[in-house]
Amino acid sequence: MNNPSRRVQDIVSEAEWNTRINLAASYRLIAHFGMSDLIYNHITARVPGSHTEFLINPYGMMYEEITASSLVKVDLDGNVLFNVDDTFSVNRAGYVIHSAIHAARHDVECVIHTHTRAGMAVSVLECGLLPLTQMAMRFDAIAYHEYEGVAVDLDEQSRLVKDLGERDVMILRNHGLLSVGKSIAEAFNAMYWLEMACRAQVDAMACNTPLHVPPQTVVEKTNHLYRPQVRRPFGVMEWPAMLRLLDRRDESYKS
Repeated sequence: MNNPSRRVQDIVSEAEWNTRINLAASYRLIAHFGMSDLIYNHITARVPGSHTEFLINPYGMMYEEITASSLVKVDLDGNVLFNVDDTFSVNRAGYVIHSAIHAARHDVECVIHTHTRAGMAVSVLECGLLPLTQMAMRFDAIAYHEYEGVAVDLDEQSRLVKDLGERDVMILRNHGLLSVGKSIAEAFNAMYWLEMACRAQVDAMACNTPLHVPPQTVVEKTNHLYRPQVRRPFGVMEWPAMLRLLDRRDESYKS
């Protein structure tokens, strides 16, 4: 166990501390918007300047409890490098999924995985996510990964990575949702809108009436207008507002 008398902020680099604050914020936001699953699921962020180390939640904490200091630093082999409270461990499934993506996608800073009701519902639909709403049309290429059981086998990592490819969102069949981003803000933005698209689709399909799907030309036009190079990078403008939302409620995520 690391010395609790020393502040984590004084031990890690300034860049890592800033990443820890933003990662802790993403946990709080996922909980705030109703996308958490008790103590399960994970959001990870690459340690700045490293392709072999990332930060993950201590297994056993609710998302609303996560702070910048409580995040655990691990390497791609699953070794715990830094943990202020060793009464909490690292979830095996979280390590298997997230380490695979961080190892393969050096362009990715953050990986988010959820088990929301709407996300799980869409994951079992043969049709997957449909371009029914503007939110859904933002995603032009959604990856899908077949369910292989609880993700604790390293053998599954290669298939996870292959199925994700260069995309930024993936639906894990019979399981849940996954997003990645070049920043924590970008990954959160992708997960938020993927979740909203899933909720809208589930609600619409529950009405048991024919669905109106826009023409493919309109879907493609909408997707084009959402591309970062056309308007603005995903999540950049929204992130400061998200942090202000948290600050108004509880600033402890920064501790």
